[in-house]
Amino acid sequence: MDAVKIINYVISVIFIVCYSYQFLYILVPLFRRERPHSAERAHRYAVLISARNEQAVIGNLLDSIARQSYDSSLITTFVVADNCTDETARIAREHGAVVFERFDTSRIGKGYALAYLMERIDELYPGHPFEGYFVFDADNVLEESYIEEMNRTFSDGYEVVTSYRNSKNYGDNWISSGYALWFLRESQFLNRCRMRLGTSAAVSGTGFLFSRRAIDECGGWHFFLLTEDIEFTIECVTRGWKIGYCGKAVLYDEQPTRFIQSWHQRLRWSRGYIQVFGKYGGKLIRGIFHGSFACFDMSMAIMPAAILSFIGIGANLTAIVLSIVAGYGLGAVLSSLGSLLVNSCLTVLIIGSITTVTEWKRIYAPAWKKVLYNFTFPLFMLTYIPISFTALFTRRVGWRHIEHTRSATVADIRAAKNAKIA
Repeated sequence: MDAVKIINYVISVIFIVCYSYQFLYILVPLFRRERPHSAERAHRYAVLISARNEQAVIGNLLDSIARQSYDSSLITTFVVADNCTDETARIAREHGAVVFERFDTSRIGKGYALAYLMERIDELYPGHPFEGYFVFDADNVLEESYIEEMNRTFSDGYEVVTSYRNSKNYGDNWISSGYALWFLRESQFLNRCRMRLGTSAAVSGTGFLFSRRAIDECGGWHFFLLTEDIEFTIECVTRGWKIGYCGKAVLYDEQPTRFIQSWHQRLRWSRGYIQVFGKYGGKLIRGIFHGSFACFDMSMAIMPAAILSFIGIGANLTAIVLSIVAGYGLGAVLSSLGSLLVNSCLTVLIIGSITTVTEWKRIYAPAWKKVLYNFTFPLFMLTYIPISFTALFTRRVGWRHIEHTRSATVADIRAAKNAKIA
């Protein structure tokens, strides 16, 4: 089974070639300081919220928007109650939002809901008075300075800006903490470093801002793939735009706690990455050959891991079957596979440990949970292997509603840091 050893070795080398630059990102803040802001200018903003049966949480988000330190007269909040069967629309109106109700069971997904919402806003405000549009999920809550900080970065001339993504429920279990650590790492050791190097950050689902000019040049919001955030990111990058990052703008969102929910969500993400690469792969590759590091960076973010997972799983499963049929021992195959998995887990553990240590004060959970869930982080990431493998062959992947129940203010979230062991 020397061939399997060679394949696993080659996979390891390719991973290093593809992703070693992300380890170098960790060092960037040591030698690249944050650039000072340009002169700040007040902008008028629309807040876009797509909500489906979010009556338990949307009030907290709208209250956190109302409490922003930014001039409230320059903020108008819009909610699309998307195929709701609960009191989401009523609660949103009671909290001061302009609400549109959408009922469409054929075009399902956040991308379609946002497009509908923007169309309704343009009808209501034909003069296009909003210079920028924030996108939030209904389960989010914002620090009071969120919009003020984002406005500073927006005033620097970025057409798109993303923010620091923290979590409401880090301490719930190994699944919610796995998500949380990944998003914290993405914020501080990908997007922050990209910003300081002068390349493009990436939008991550929620907590971002785009300009009216950007959406006009894109021909409106037409991002309907399973991962509309990544699709929008790649559209911007292939146009040569740099997405800015504002680490001082902090939002919190609720992470899944059940594995079946997590499986379906990450399967959608994995399948969505494949869709995005199928649509933009040619442009990304051309961008790489024209010297765009951002195109290379985003290509690595959305594609190689799925392909390498497929090759690795396929090669090792084939070797196991052939060994059984031929009557050979499985020792060599399992040893090679074990080495690959151990090395992968150690790599992920190092990434998680660095993130846990540097973001310690902003992880709102008891200290023992921070330590414990740092060691379960590799397990969370390993579950991506079967998910990525499944995504390559499953076409019947769609949006599934994830129920959000964690009604919490920023103060409630911070209080979790001092929670006692149950």
